[in-house]
Amino acid sequence: MAQSPTLLFCVGATKAGTSWLYSYFAGHPAFYLRSVKELHYFYAHETEASWPLTWLKNHIAEFREDIPGTSAERAAYRTVRLRDCRELAKLLRNPLDEEAYVAYLTRWRANQAVVGDFSPSYGLLSTERLRAMARILPDVRFLFVMRDPVARLWSNVRMIAQRRDPKGGFEAQSAADILDQVLTGGEIEMAQRSDYRGIIERLQAAVVPSQLKISVYEELLSGPGLRDLCGFLDIAPHDADLSKRVHEGVALEMTPKQCAAAYTWLLPQYKFVEQMMGQLPPSWQRTPAEA
Repeated sequence: MAQSPTLLFCVGATKAGTSWLYSYFAGHPAFYLRSVKELHYFYAHETEASWPLTWLKNHIAEFREDIPGTSAERAAYRTVRLRDCRELAKLLRNPLDEEAYVAYLTRWRANQAVVGDFSPSYGLLSTERLRAMARILPDVRFLFVMRDPVARLWSNVRMIAQRRDPKGGFEAQSAADILDQVLTGGEIEMAQRSDYRGIIERLQAAVVPSQLKISVYEELLSGPGLRDLCGFLDIAPHDADLSKRVHEGVALEMTPKQCAAAYTWLLPQYKFVEQMMGQLPPSWQRTPAEA
């Protein structure tokens, strides 16, 4: 029987390179991942949110459709994707079952040392839930990736604006309206995803320091950053395409006014990270004019 693997929970942050990391580790020989990046398993059960299952149902219908001229490679991927989505949908329909969840993560695994679940929604979970997740297997580790708070928020805003547009695009005004909602007390979940302090303090209360890695997006997507992360997981580094970007979203620059308002709202997060790390990451530092 294969040895119990290390389980990595990548708990965010949203729009902080988690899709790129998933792609990187999906190609790593020491890492086994199912074809669905974000399982949302514990989030769906803790919050009773229905959208993860709805998303899966829509995705299953999309991948079930036979597309003429599909390559053999694409057809094989579609078969795996359908299998993984159907198994995950069954998990989400049933009561929370940690053993069934682990079985899902490890089914079809060979002897890879690490398995993972890259669900940024887990950053919103309670300390009690995170603590329970940390006991699922003998070796469980958590990764939280921070990105410049203003840049991360704006990327999140653009993603939501695009999702809410039935045509898959959006007007600048749509993004501006969503940003205004966040900064004035609306869009609660988006605001919670900006709360690095809250997420990190819950993680630190839930797990011992050796189980937790807090990384900086701008430093992680580099050779040294990846080597450091692989060291945390006790696996050798693997070649990476550092120029590749995943799910970048529609390009749209913030106006100076928007940037200043977002920076003011997020200033407590900058101060928290500076206190925690001793200094802000160089790429996060802003001049008075930029702020």
